[in-house]
Amino acid sequence: MPTYIHQRDTWPVFRWHEGALARQLADVRHRQGRLIGRMEALGFNLRAEAVLATLTEDVMKSSEIEGEALDREQVRSSIARRLGMDVGGLIAADRHVEGVVEMMLDATQNFRAPLTEERLFDWRAALFPTGRSGMTKIAVGAWRGEASGPMQVVSGPLGKERVHYEAPPAHLLDGGMRAFLQGFEQGEPTDPVIKAAVAHLWFVTLHPFEDGNGRIARAIADMALARSEGSPQRFYSMSAQIRPERKGYYDILEATQKGDLDITPWLEWFLACLGRAIDGADVTLGKVLIKARFWEVAKSQAVNERQSAMINRLLDGFEGKLTSSKWATLTKSSQDTALRDMTDLVQRGLLVRDSSGGRSTSYSLRARN
Repeated sequence: MPTYIHQRDTWPVFRWHEGALARQLADVRHRQGRLIGRMEALGFNLRAEAVLATLTEDVMKSSEIEGEALDREQVRSSIARRLGMDVGGLIAADRHVEGVVEMMLDATQNFRAPLTEERLFDWRAALFPTGRSGMTKIAVGAWRGEASGPMQVVSGPLGKERVHYEAPPAHLLDGGMRAFLQGFEQGEPTDPVIKAAVAHLWFVTLHPFEDGNGRIARAIADMALARSEGSPQRFYSMSAQIRPERKGYYDILEATQKGDLDITPWLEWFLACLGRAIDGADVTLGKVLIKARFWEVAKSQAVNERQSAMINRLLDGFEGKLTSSKWATLTKSSQDTALRDMTDLVQRGLLVRDSSGGRSTSYSLRARN
């Protein structure tokens, strides 16, 4: 008896119960439309800020799902530069961050362009600009080969990995990927949100690369979701929602792989997760509005470039306590310059000294109503 769905005779003919999904799909589509309407009412600058925050979170969380932590400021700066956004405090990003951002933006900003084998190879090359995954040399412009042995999909830390399922053998990938790409671009008429869920599952099942499959699968889903809205502007992130639900994500993938080709449970999980992701856009929107209100009050203040960049860092959710030492490091200035900058902002009423005092004095933004 087949162990995995890709071993079944009717693979890859997925099926699902449309009636069981109808209400959930209609609800998600309604939430999509309502969110887009709210964002369009914000005006260009606030909308652009919301897109930047969402895309930054998407890149960060998609990598975190794979156990990789990226530098948030590098990610934000890379996205802002590529989108031509005039935001302060941009810093240089390393080539790995640039590659991850390049893949994600190509998927979402160029969502109308067809998904092809060449495009997937380009995404893979962007993810692994050195041609290596860690210390292992990998074939960037090709599907995984037989030499790497059976491809097992695992999660968990090194030494405590959990095997969820085993992907098809390498010799089946040429035909399998042709069928996948044809199905994505020319398959049966299907709601684009359902197509996003099916494509994510189908690609993850094939696992055509030695590494990077999860991030590419989520980029493909983002591409299909952008098509479902007819817009490159992203205001919610599936990856940001999957990250705290990672265990449930791997559990439903494993259960689906070990079931039959009725993928209704997977689609129900995907739609529910998508709904929660859309709801999570309220958090992003709230932060954007707080930043807008702060600068509305502070717009008459002639702050310098260092001060502006650090204020925006605080508004974006600075991790830990802001001290003069951290200010000096992040702005590449001296300790004395940092202290002058911070004291000036305290006198202007933009920063407040926290109560700890002494050598460990830290600072926060003054709360605005």
